[in-house]
Amino acid sequence: MTLRQSSEADGRRLVVVGLGYVGLPLAVRAVEVGYSVVGVDTDELRVKRLGACDSYIEGVDDARLMAAADSGRFHATTDYDGIDGLDICVITVPTPLREGVPDLSFVECAGRSVAPHLTPGATVVLESTTYPGSTENLLRPLLEEGSGLRAGTDFHLGYSPERIDPGNPVWHLENTPKVISGINPASLRSVERFYGDIVERTVPVSSCRTAELTKLLENTYRHVNIALVNEMTMVSRQLGADIWEAVEAASTKPFGFMPFRPGPGVGGHCLPVDPSYLSWQVKRLLKQDLRFISLANDINDHMPAHVVWRITRGLNERGRSVKGSRVLQLGLAYKRNTGDIRESPALVLARSLLSLGARLVVAEPHTDAYLVPPDITRVELTEAEIRAADVVVVATDHDAFDYALVQEAGAYVFDTRNRCRGERVEVL
Repeated sequence: MTLRQSSEADGRRLVVVGLGYVGLPLAVRAVEVGYSVVGVDTDELRVKRLGACDSYIEGVDDARLMAAADSGRFHATTDYDGIDGLDICVITVPTPLREGVPDLSFVECAGRSVAPHLTPGATVVLESTTYPGSTENLLRPLLEEGSGLRAGTDFHLGYSPERIDPGNPVWHLENTPKVISGINPASLRSVERFYGDIVERTVPVSSCRTAELTKLLENTYRHVNIALVNEMTMVSRQLGADIWEAVEAASTKPFGFMPFRPGPGVGGHCLPVDPSYLSWQVKRLLKQDLRFISLANDINDHMPAHVVWRITRGLNERGRSVKGSRVLQLGLAYKRNTGDIRESPALVLARSLLSLGARLVVAEPHTDAYLVPPDITRVELTEAEIRAADVVVVATDHDAFDYALVQEAGAYVFDTRNRCRGERVEVL
């Protein structure tokens, strides 16, 4: 992608806090349209790699990083010393769950760190996933206390949920509609001005709370529907039916149906986390349970165990036990063609097989070696590795895998992603 200048963006100073799957694509895109960008991340290795134009995000290749660096308008750092004079700050830090409770400590830290550098007219946008009310009730007081300024009067404040889909070759930051909000009309106008430079289409909503709920609704919808098809998967074989074929057949209906496909569970930052943010807030404030979310969590969390049970049964039918069997697992990432192993069901599956005494090796071409847990042995996917395995488990369906070779050379293949066919292949 080539750099271009925008008259609106030219000379404006953007600070992006958090340079992960959300923050880095935003930072690079902003450079490409003319912003001067400082990216802040506490991970020293990330900052070092960015300085060497070595990308760790699938959606931003080394060439884009090099172009951003060559422009002279991109700098990554681990501290906040160089962010004075910012026009816009976007916070894209993690918001994990800790024992089922939302952890907004990273947002709090970012807010406190940014606040002393705010000046009148600046704009702050939160993109991190959170529950309704966080922008106004949590972030706003921190920014006001640390800056001595008033949000909505002296500086602008808004929320815009991220919609990054790692590994998606069609929908990316630029062409995915961006939901935006502000704490008042002036803030909304400022937020819209910024994202109007970045993306093709903005979708303004009436309040930050509505924008925060939008993010949770989107991912809860996916989470619940994946749970539905996963539950149907667990009974379809006993009914003598093929769930994969049923999903494809149902997809031909031109109205009232959207396909969701089975898998070994859900992973990444969004689906295992976002619905629980919503249910936690509803329980805390309204004293009500969101039963669909609780049920979806239970079903999707159980899927790795269901896969282990199916593999155990398949090995037993072949006169083997899991203990002592050589298992070649394809993939650790939660999603095809990415290296992201956050909350990955494939990682849960691998550790479950290890705990049962399996001699496990994993082929994972996308995840950086330093991110792979030390108890997991990585190998290249070769014919020799396939033939040496008592079972080959397709956990993540990366396009880089040679599925024709797997189904030809594998003595027993258990496929959770419906990529293989043959007499020796068992599909989830």
